Amino acid sequence: MSRAWVMEHTGASAATVARWYGQRAQAPEGLRFPEMACTIERVHYYDQEAVEAFWAAWREDVGTGRLRRAGRPRGDGKGNHGGGWGRARRDQAVATALEELKHAGGYQRGMATRLAREHGGNERSWQRAVAEARTLHEHKDSQSQNVQRDHDVKQEAGPAQTAP
Repeated sequence: MSRAWVMEHTGASAATVARWYGQRAQAPEGLRFPEMACTIERVHYYDQEAVEAFWAAWREDVGTGRLRRAGRPRGDGKGNHGGGWGRARRDQAVATALEELKHAGGYQRGMATRLAREHGGNERSWQRAVAEARTLHEHKDSQSQNVQRDHDVKQEAGPAQTAP
């Protein structure tokens, strides 16, 4: 039977089946996932009776409560996998860090550590928020410098002359 059949039969995810196969040497004899019977066109096949015996022993000894939990969780494409800050809290932290940068007149060493102590959260999350805020702060500074330079150039040129 193929790995897809094993997944359907056991209810396990592809990552769980791969882990069972990859760690079969470390498993006790009665809980060892079966060896591949053959490979056809890059598809692995296992002996059906061996898989059914493995699954019966696994359910008896380990249970099925944690199936479909192996592998990396799907995220939202923004680095949120459920364990860290959500984007809304990250945006709030960046805004806090941006205010701190404006108040301090720019970046100061230890800023993320101080923000973590004052507002909670771990230091690494604040380091990322401060880095994002610094990028925004520097971008706004460069824009304001360009506006000031354009203003100065216009003043040096004098009043605009109109054609008669």
